[in-house]
Amino acid sequence: MAATVPPEQRMANQIAANFRHVPADTAADAIAAHIRRFWDPRMRGRLLELVDCGADGLDPVVLAAAQLLRRPREPSAG
Repeated sequence: MAATVPPEQRMANQIAANFRHVPADTAADAIAAHIRRFWDPRMRGRLLELVDCGADGLDPVVLAAAQLLRRPREPSAG
């Protein structure tokens, strides 16, 4: 029986694939922003659990985005 990839890992890697054309730090910022904006807190938590347990197959840019997700959000200017 083939192992299944958790949906949060699959989706995060798909988002990362859409940012391959930009520098990695810019991509990580954009991925973290997307996940904060559109993912349910439970999904974000599950992604961070996958990162913490060293899940194989996570894109390196997703790992960088996960570290940004752990930081408190900066207040908006204006």
